Amino acid sequence: MSAFTPGQRWVSDGEAELGLGTVLSLDDRAVVLLFPASGETRHYALRNAPLTRVRFTPGDSISHHEGWQLTVNDVSEENGLLVYRGLREDGSPAEFAETMLDNFIRFRLASDRLFASQSDPLPWFSLRHETLRHHCRIQRSALLGLAGARTQPIGHQLHIAREVADRIAPRVLLADEVGLGKTIEAGLIIHRQLQSGRARRVLIVVPENLQHQWLVEMRRRFNLRFALFNSDRLLGAEDNPFEEEQLVLIALESLLEDPRTCQWAEACPWDLLVVDEAHHLVWHPDGASQEYTLIEQLAQQIAGVLLLTATPEQLGQASHFARLRLLDPDRFHDFEAFVQETSDYQPIAAAVKRMLDGEPLSTEEQNQLSAWLEQDISPLLHGLEDPDPVTATTARERLLRQLLDRHGTGRVLYRNTRQAISGFPGRELHPYPLPCPDIYNDLDGQTALYPEVEWQTMNAAGDPWWQQDPRVDWLIDTLKMLKRSKVLVICAHAETALDLEDALRVRTGLQAATFHQGMSIVERDRAAAFFADEEFGAQVLICSEIGSEGRNFQFAHHLIMFDLPSHPDLLEQRIGRLDRIGQQATIQLHVPYLEDTAQERLFTWYHQALNAFLSTCPTGNNLQHEFGAELLLQLDHPDHIAWEQLLDSAAQRREMLEAELNQGRDRLLELHSRGHGDADKMLAAIERQDNDPQLAIFMERLFDVFGIDSEDHSDNALILRPSERMLDASFPLGDDEATTITYDRDTALSREDMQFITWEHPMVQGGMDMVLAGSMGNSAVALLKNKALKPGTLLLECLFISEAIAPRELQLQRYLPPTPVRCLLDINGTDLAAKVSFDTLDNQLDPMPRHLASKVAKSQRDNVEKLLSRAEALAEVQHDSLRQQAIAGFSAELSEAIERLTHLQQVNPLVRQSEIDALREQHEQGLSHLQQAKVRLDALRLLVVP
Repeated sequence: MSAFTPGQRWVSDGEAELGLGTVLSLDDRAVVLLFPASGETRHYALRNAPLTRVRFTPGDSISHHEGWQLTVNDVSEENGLLVYRGLREDGSPAEFAETMLDNFIRFRLASDRLFASQSDPLPWFSLRHETLRHHCRIQRSALLGLAGARTQPIGHQLHIAREVADRIAPRVLLADEVGLGKTIEAGLIIHRQLQSGRARRVLIVVPENLQHQWLVEMRRRFNLRFALFNSDRLLGAEDNPFEEEQLVLIALESLLEDPRTCQWAEACPWDLLVVDEAHHLVWHPDGASQEYTLIEQLAQQIAGVLLLTATPEQLGQASHFARLRLLDPDRFHDFEAFVQETSDYQPIAAAVKRMLDGEPLSTEEQNQLSAWLEQDISPLLHGLEDPDPVTATTARERLLRQLLDRHGTGRVLYRNTRQAISGFPGRELHPYPLPCPDIYNDLDGQTALYPEVEWQTMNAAGDPWWQQDPRVDWLIDTLKMLKRSKVLVICAHAETALDLEDALRVRTGLQAATFHQGMSIVERDRAAAFFADEEFGAQVLICSEIGSEGRNFQFAHHLIMFDLPSHPDLLEQRIGRLDRIGQQATIQLHVPYLEDTAQERLFTWYHQALNAFLSTCPTGNNLQHEFGAELLLQLDHPDHIAWEQLLDSAAQRREMLEAELNQGRDRLLELHSRGHGDADKMLAAIERQDNDPQLAIFMERLFDVFGIDSEDHSDNALILRPSERMLDASFPLGDDEATTITYDRDTALSREDMQFITWEHPMVQGGMDMVLAGSMGNSAVALLKNKALKPGTLLLECLFISEAIAPRELQLQRYLPPTPVRCLLDINGTDLAAKVSFDTLDNQLDPMPRHLASKVAKSQRDNVEKLLSRAEALAEVQHDSLRQQAIAGFSAELSEAIERLTHLQQVNPLVRQSEIDALREQHEQGLSHLQQAKVRLDALRLLVVP
């Protein structure tokens, strides 16, 4: 090692990001360096200081600390310091000592670092190569933004998400029935648009009571950190707070409370607006509510709009028209015309239903289809009647495709129903009538629905209610009977849940988890995780009503409703925690109630009048509004005859409404909403990706290089902790102490306290960015152990990147992502990359001591520079081929999309001209950027045979 002299410039081998260091002082044992660029001071032992002298050579361009450049012609050493002489930018001669070098010089180019003796460990180079390959593959993936969410992949959700998210500024209405996942669909669309670059700034507007659910869903399922703009965030703000965040979640009530908040939101450039519970926005031909007007103003300014609403038929045509009017006011500007158009479509819907049910079409129906499509479809109609099933199926599919293209609202409206979607479990009801205890005899009316709350309030100093309530004895006996099963218990109030936990602990020693609104998000996660743990977890989770909001407990199939909610929608939410697509077992519903009380009458109302236990109840809200006053009267003061009449009237009304809903089902729209076979392909692709071990292998290498310790937690789960050798404290581990992760989707769905690691997870993408954004692993020197090669043989391995620098919204990363181009040259410039794979070569390499690597790099500089020139020429050839393939693929796909939309526009006025114009502009700009794509050197490795 060269002798240290104050003023010399050195660089840290392990902390090159500190910039150039200056020797301050030294003694017999240590040397002290100041790194002015970072303000850090380091003390190093003289015997093994991990430092490399910075020495530039003739031809290098270096920076003076005052900012001007010098091209080096000559280097000399005076009193231990290097002096550089050469020419400035204007051609004038100049010289300066190394003490005057710019402190911010970084050795990032692979060749610069190699010649400056800055080589990295071999695992770093291998990691960089592997990261480049995976990054390229991810950007090309058709599943980008769809496969990485913590959700159970479901066909209709994936179809809608891809169909909508791949549009430029989509404007659609998501109107699936309850339980089919509108929030998941919206999250997938947001996630894919963000991942692909089609959107950067997203505004979500929800009712105030849904803020927490949306915030948690976006974070837990999609790793999207939305900023919650509540009163605390907005209070006292002077400048526009919306400008500080890219992803914002706000309550509709907050926008209405303060005119400034609304003005601030409207003043910001958003890419996507998402509005939940849009059916609550009131509009009629004579005017609109303040809420509707506000959303209308935002929708006029924001290009992309997603509206989430209840099934339109339940709300009437005016409500349905009001939602469509927000999406496309030019197309939907006349309510009467919309009503007439809908009426004209009814015969078409009936004919489609008959065709899908395999029934023959009448002559009148065939004429109606021909007139609606405005073309001769007689060959297809004849094909439907062909005895050959293949011919009939082909004709039906072709006819359906034409009908789908012509469909009035099919492009802006997506609606799936449980009747059209398979995969839901069955339900079994187990009622348990129990005698009413004497302590509740003085209670009547609605208080008898939750008598324990009222009684405990009146007798706070007395014995707890659970000592005398027979439902508690029944609960204990039932849990003993189901001791091998997970059981979810839901009750209306948090006080009841906490009391039940006390009762179980005192009377049985059973440890139960509780889940209620008084707990923090972290506490709820822990409770849910304790319940989900199969081996050591709680058998029972006792929830307040909030336990039926936004949580997935489908690993259980026993649900105990300790009491009943006051509204059928809340009842469906409770059951919906277990009754989900993918549930493997029949849902067992256990309902205890006190005889001859309001509890029994409410149970009878839900069971006999609404049939809400054994099936979903899409008419429940309407029936509650229609019969609610009479129901309350019967709960408070029952009359046997009036009660029976109420049950009969409500049941008949329900059957009539359900028949109307079924009759009004738009089978063509349902077919469009659930996809046409593409969903099955996506499901299969996601399953293959989930089962591919590449991600786990890559992450283990990433953890090892960055100094992250991993240890087994349980089956399919690991605990990650930063080690003492952690390379960079900014690694996106998620927790400073420990993080539990899983690569298994089923585990992640049942254990929401674990991080679900996919190729789209911030930990993976952040770790890859840390590798590729800097110089990590871009320069290495190694020994090649191969007996077939002569000692002294020199090889140069180069990694180039072929890429098009362009705005992400142009989607060029799908056609030409940063693509690695590899060359392996011998001393004669012959490229051996096609004959020797990276992995084969990597397995034959040993590390070279740093001091020896420095000598080899310097002694072989002339050879390396010649080989680099040769490698650049070879890489340029490969790059040109990649670029031409990208141009061809991009142009063909965009041209086809433009042609299809132009054709659709002729028969479907919902195809906006602005969307076609945007595609044409994307086509033009994309081709321009692809033509300018470049290839650059990213990393190199010098190999020497010992």
